[in-house]
Amino acid sequence: MIVMINGAFGSGKTSVAYMLQSVLSNSLIYDPEELGFMLRKLIPESVRLANERTDDFQDMELWRILTVQTAHEIKKKYKMHLIIPMTIYKTENFEYITNGLREIDAELHHFCLLATEETIHKRLQKRGDPPGGWSYQQAQKCTQALQNGRFEQFIATDEYAVDEVVTQIMDKLAIYQDC
Repeated sequence: MIVMINGAFGSGKTSVAYMLQSVLSNSLIYDPEELGFMLRKLIPESVRLANERTDDFQDMELWRILTVQTAHEIKKKYKMHLIIPMTIYKTENFEYITNGLREIDAELHHFCLLATEETIHKRLQKRGDPPGGWSYQQAQKCTQALQNGRFEQFIATDEYAVDEVVTQIMDKLAIYQDC
Protein backbone atom coordinates (compact mmCIF):
# COMPACT_ATOMS: atom_id res chain seq x y z
CA MET A 1 0.00 0.00 0.00
CA ILE A 2 1.06 3.58 -0.69
CA VAL A 3 -0.60 6.46 1.16
CA MET A 4 -0.02 9.93 -0.26
CA ILE A 5 -0.66 12.82 2.12
CA ASN A 6 -1.02 15.96 0.02
CA GLY A 7 -1.83 19.54 1.02
CA ALA A 8 -0.45 23.05 1.08
CA PHE A 9 2.66 23.85 3.09
CA GLY A 10 1.44 24.10 6.67
CA SER A 11 -1.63 21.90 6.18
CA GLY A 12 -0.23 19.27 8.56
CA LYS A 13 1.10 16.65 6.13
CA THR A 14 4.29 15.79 7.99
CA SER A 15 2.63 15.71 11.42
CA VAL A 16 -0.13 13.48 10.06
CA ALA A 17 2.38 11.25 8.26
CA TYR A 18 4.43 10.60 11.40
CA MET A 19 1.39 9.89 13.54
CA LEU A 20 -0.03 7.67 10.78
CA GLN A 21 3.23 5.72 10.70
CA SER A 22 2.86 5.03 14.41
CA VAL A 23 -0.52 3.32 13.88
CA LEU A 24 -0.10 1.79 10.41
CA SER A 25 1.96 -1.34 10.84
CA ASN A 26 4.84 -2.13 8.51
CA SER A 27 5.01 1.43 7.20
CA LEU A 28 7.81 3.80 6.29
CA ILE A 29 7.77 7.53 5.60
CA TYR A 30 9.25 8.52 2.27
CA ASP A 31 9.53 12.28 1.74
CA PRO A 32 10.33 13.26 -1.87
CA GLU A 33 11.15 16.75 -0.65
CA GLU A 34 14.51 15.33 0.42
CA LEU A 35 15.18 14.38 -3.22
CA GLY A 36 14.35 17.93 -4.22
CA PHE A 37 16.84 19.37 -1.75
CA MET A 38 19.48 16.97 -3.05
CA LEU A 39 18.81 17.90 -6.69
CA ARG A 40 19.01 21.60 -5.89
CA LYS A 41 22.48 21.00 -4.42
CA LEU A 42 23.66 18.65 -7.17
CA ILE A 43 22.49 20.53 -10.24
CA PRO A 44 23.51 24.18 -10.34
CA GLU A 45 20.96 26.62 -11.71
CA SER A 46 23.30 27.37 -14.61
CA VAL A 47 23.03 23.73 -15.73
CA ARG A 48 19.25 23.43 -15.38
CA LEU A 49 16.94 23.76 -18.34
CA ALA A 50 15.28 27.16 -18.71
CA ASN A 51 11.92 25.96 -17.34
CA GLU A 52 13.71 24.40 -14.33
CA ARG A 53 15.30 27.68 -13.20
CA THR A 54 12.69 28.48 -10.58
CA ASP A 55 12.56 28.49 -6.80
CA ASP A 56 10.65 25.18 -6.88
CA PHE A 57 12.55 21.91 -7.33
CA GLN A 58 9.28 20.33 -8.47
CA ASP A 59 9.87 22.15 -11.75
CA MET A 60 12.84 19.86 -12.35
CA GLU A 61 11.80 16.90 -14.49
CA LEU A 62 14.40 14.74 -12.77
CA TRP A 63 12.60 15.28 -9.44
CA ARG A 64 9.41 13.67 -10.79
CA ILE A 65 11.33 10.75 -12.26
CA LEU A 66 13.41 10.12 -9.12
CA THR A 67 10.36 10.44 -6.88
CA VAL A 68 8.74 7.46 -8.59
CA GLN A 69 11.95 5.46 -9.08
CA THR A 70 12.98 5.89 -5.46
CA ALA A 71 9.53 4.79 -4.25
CA HIS A 72 9.83 1.71 -6.45
CA GLU A 73 13.25 0.80 -5.05
CA ILE A 74 12.16 1.34 -1.44
CA LYS A 75 9.04 -0.82 -1.89
CA LYS A 76 11.02 -3.56 -3.65
CA LYS A 77 13.85 -3.63 -1.11
CA TYR A 78 12.00 -3.15 2.19
CA LYS A 79 8.50 -4.44 1.34
CA MET A 80 6.77 -1.88 3.53
CA HIS A 81 3.77 0.40 3.11
CA LEU A 82 4.90 3.86 2.05
CA ILE A 83 3.52 7.04 3.56
CA ILE A 84 4.40 9.94 1.30
CA PRO A 85 3.83 13.49 2.61
CA MET A 86 4.17 15.84 -0.32
CA THR A 87 2.70 19.11 -1.53
CA ILE A 88 1.91 18.38 -5.13
CA TYR A 89 -0.52 20.74 -6.83
CA LYS A 90 0.85 20.96 -10.38
CA THR A 91 -1.28 18.71 -12.59
CA GLU A 92 1.59 17.35 -14.69
CA ASN A 93 3.58 16.31 -11.62
CA PHE A 94 0.51 14.88 -9.89
CA GLU A 95 -0.48 12.75 -12.88
CA TYR A 96 3.06 11.50 -13.50
CA ILE A 97 3.69 10.61 -9.86
CA THR A 98 0.31 9.05 -9.08
CA ASN A 99 0.41 6.98 -12.27
CA GLY A 100 3.95 5.86 -11.45
CA LEU A 101 3.07 5.00 -7.85
CA ARG A 102 -0.01 3.07 -8.97
CA GLU A 103 2.24 0.94 -11.19
CA ILE A 104 4.38 0.17 -8.13
CA ASP A 105 1.39 -0.68 -5.94
CA ALA A 106 -2.22 -0.78 -7.14
CA GLU A 107 -3.30 0.03 -3.59
CA LEU A 108 -2.57 3.75 -3.82
CA HIS A 109 -4.54 6.07 -1.55
CA HIS A 110 -4.38 9.84 -1.93
CA PHE A 111 -5.58 12.19 0.80
CA CYS A 112 -5.47 15.95 0.39
CA LEU A 113 -5.44 17.96 3.61
CA LEU A 114 -7.28 21.24 3.17
CA ALA A 115 -7.16 24.31 5.38
CA THR A 116 -7.93 27.99 4.94
CA GLU A 117 -5.08 30.37 4.23
CA GLU A 118 -5.62 31.86 7.68
CA THR A 119 -5.17 28.45 9.33
CA ILE A 120 -2.13 27.71 7.19
CA HIS A 121 -0.51 31.03 8.10
CA LYS A 122 -1.12 30.35 11.81
CA ARG A 123 0.45 26.90 11.51
CA LEU A 124 3.44 28.21 9.57
CA GLN A 125 3.98 30.86 12.24
CA LYS A 126 3.66 28.24 15.00
CA ARG A 127 6.32 26.03 13.41
CA GLY A 128 8.68 28.99 13.06
CA ASP A 129 8.56 29.78 9.34
CA PRO A 130 9.54 33.41 8.74
CA PRO A 131 6.48 35.59 7.95
CA GLY A 132 6.39 36.35 4.24
CA GLY A 133 8.81 33.48 3.53
CA TRP A 134 8.56 30.93 0.74
CA SER A 135 5.91 28.74 2.42
CA TYR A 136 3.70 31.75 3.09
CA GLN A 137 4.08 32.84 -0.52
CA GLN A 138 2.84 29.43 -1.72
CA ALA A 139 -0.26 29.34 0.51
CA GLN A 140 -2.78 31.02 -1.78
CA LYS A 141 -1.56 29.30 -4.92
CA CYS A 142 -1.61 25.86 -3.27
CA THR A 143 -4.94 26.20 -1.48
CA GLN A 144 -6.65 27.33 -4.69
CA ALA A 145 -5.06 24.67 -6.91
CA LEU A 146 -5.77 21.84 -4.46
CA GLN A 147 -9.53 22.58 -4.54
CA ASN A 148 -9.61 20.85 -7.94
CA GLY A 149 -11.52 17.56 -7.78
CA ARG A 150 -8.49 15.75 -9.23
CA PHE A 151 -6.90 16.00 -5.77
CA GLU A 152 -9.68 14.16 -3.91
CA GLN A 153 -10.04 12.60 -1.33
CA PHE A 154 -10.26 15.77 0.73
CA ILE A 155 -9.95 16.10 4.49
CA ALA A 156 -10.65 19.54 5.94
CA THR A 157 -8.20 20.05 8.80
CA ASP A 158 -9.04 23.52 10.15
CA GLU A 159 -11.03 22.20 13.11
CA TYR A 160 -9.24 18.89 13.66
CA ALA A 161 -6.21 17.88 15.69
CA VAL A 162 -3.58 15.68 14.03
CA ASP A 163 -4.82 12.52 15.76
CA GLU A 164 -8.36 13.18 14.51
CA VAL A 165 -7.11 13.52 10.93
CA VAL A 166 -5.16 10.28 11.31
CA THR A 167 -8.30 8.56 12.61
CA GLN A 168 -10.20 9.74 9.53
CA ILE A 169 -7.48 8.37 7.27
CA MET A 170 -7.32 5.04 9.10
CA ASP A 171 -11.11 4.73 8.92
CA LYS A 172 -11.01 5.30 5.16
CA LEU A 173 -8.15 2.83 4.73
CA ALA A 174 -10.13 0.23 6.70
CA ILE A 175 -13.10 0.72 4.37
CA TYR A 176 -10.88 0.13 1.34
CA GLN A 177 -9.33 -2.94 2.94
CA ASP A 178 -12.80 -4.44 3.54
CA CYS A 179 -13.80 -4.14 -0.13
